Amino acid sequence: MHPRIEDYALIGDEQTAALVGLDGSVDWLCLPRFDSAACFAKLLGDEDNGHWRIAPKGADRCTRRAYRPGTLVLDTEWETAEGSVRVTDLMPQRHRAPDLVRVVEGLGGRVTVRSTLRLRFDYGSVVPWMRRSDGHRVAVAGPDSAWLRSEPEVRTWGEAFGTHSEFTVEEGEKVAFVLTWHPSHEPRPPLVDPYEALEHSVADWRAWAARCRYDGPHRDAVVRSLITLKALTYAPTGGIVAAATTSLPEELGGVRNWDYRYCWLRDSTLTLGALLSCGYQEEAEAWRNWLVRAVAGDPADLQIMYGLAGERRLPELELPWLSGFAGSRPVRIGNEAVKQLQLDVYGEVMDTLSLARRAGLPAKPHIWSMQSVLLEFLRSSWRQPDEGLWEVRGGRRHFVHSKVMVWVAADRAVRALESYSALSGDLDGWRALRDEVHREVCEKGYDADRNTFTQYYGSRELDAALLLIPRVGFLPPDDPRVVGTIDAVRDELGHSGFVRRYSVEESPVDGLPGGEGVFLACSFWLADALHMTGRTKEARELFERLVGVANDVGLLSEEYDPVAGMQLGNFPQAFSHIGLVNTALALSGDERAG
Repeated sequence: MHPRIEDYALIGDEQTAALVGLDGSVDWLCLPRFDSAACFAKLLGDEDNGHWRIAPKGADRCTRRAYRPGTLVLDTEWETAEGSVRVTDLMPQRHRAPDLVRVVEGLGGRVTVRSTLRLRFDYGSVVPWMRRSDGHRVAVAGPDSAWLRSEPEVRTWGEAFGTHSEFTVEEGEKVAFVLTWHPSHEPRPPLVDPYEALEHSVADWRAWAARCRYDGPHRDAVVRSLITLKALTYAPTGGIVAAATTSLPEELGGVRNWDYRYCWLRDSTLTLGALLSCGYQEEAEAWRNWLVRAVAGDPADLQIMYGLAGERRLPELELPWLSGFAGSRPVRIGNEAVKQLQLDVYGEVMDTLSLARRAGLPAKPHIWSMQSVLLEFLRSSWRQPDEGLWEVRGGRRHFVHSKVMVWVAADRAVRALESYSALSGDLDGWRALRDEVHREVCEKGYDADRNTFTQYYGSRELDAALLLIPRVGFLPPDDPRVVGTIDAVRDELGHSGFVRRYSVEESPVDGLPGGEGVFLACSFWLADALHMTGRTKEARELFERLVGVANDVGLLSEEYDPVAGMQLGNFPQAFSHIGLVNTALALSGDERAG
């Protein structure tokens, strides 16, 4: 039986991440960065595309697993007829090279354990040449090299283009494996002590998690979400990837399979708000600084997403040798949506920098100049249709959410000039822009007969992004049009107690065949909107349902199939975990949320 998305747990070193299955197999790992080619790609293919399994001989799924509290260190345990054993997986924060550490420990009895390592570089397409060197098994292919060793050393052998080990552990005995990647033209990096790495990783993660100042009823879920966001951060630049994976399907067997290993501007305000509200000022500042570097340049060239260091070119291509997760083809790397015009990102950038300024993040003298240039670009360009926040591939429209976010951009600029005397700008002109956009949205984006805003001008379709209207301050929560929109979205886009982004079946804008699951971030938005309009009991009930969707180690993907009871889309998804944190803060009465 093919694994489900929720069968996986995440480990990482804040530069890349791996997914570990319930069977003890690492099925996804890109080295050295999140967006590098995978050396384990079984997640999107089969065993011949690369994986590393450590488990009791003959055993299948584990008996139990859990993160050590407050960490990204994963313990997986099996109970067998011969005894019990634990495998502890981690990726210590690197000094030079990325290391994957796997510690096997006997808990009782005498258990035979088997390790099967199949390295396949370039997304499972390249079988490396293996050799022995100085107590290591060394794999080399082109630019890639990986060194495997164990402490204490156990016998290994090659078979079926894999590296195998078999050994026994009794109670208290340990065997640690370390897999280290480095460029093949460079000498082997210094060895990491696996037991010290484990000890330091636990201590470092717990110290970081202890800084969380949220102390509400869902602290465990909030801390797990924050740890996940930290794990999805590319530490050298401060950028946060949308997910650790590519091409996990939004519909099993479907074609909605995209690469999310990049940094979206759209996530910026909600991410910054979550980090600041929970006490993570340094991480918030790093994210703000990444954003400022990434968007520097001609405002007409502003992109919706960038690479980990702000790279602009993310060409999309398909990998035909991979069969896809549960047969969901095509497998894509890169993301063609980077070329789309999405006007809402200008609003997100302005809102993020406004929030950063109000929160007291250290000022950068060029930031306001950049904001002024962005707003002047919007003044001449906001009337254009765009592809909207969902990156539709069915043509441009005058999306209501995009226009609302143009209003946000103008509003935040006006508020900045009104609040900070040191800033200068066209206050009257920006006020006029704000008023004009507001008036047009209310005239062209609102259906008076149904008392709801619509997906785009002149349409009857709805969009879950309309739930953000009160959150961004476009209209107050008690405005009848806001209440009507919330009710309409819940009624028409609701599915089994959750919310879809929009109607795939009825909307002409989608441009893709097939369907998708409910969108978890949108469902958190509905909970927020219900809370803002005084329906807190309903909001709490929805929030509890959403928390219940998380897998056994607290991770959320992008979407969910409430009928089949399974997660869908790339995993774990930053946007979903940001939604969990911000909704938990809002429901706890923390006005700093988001």
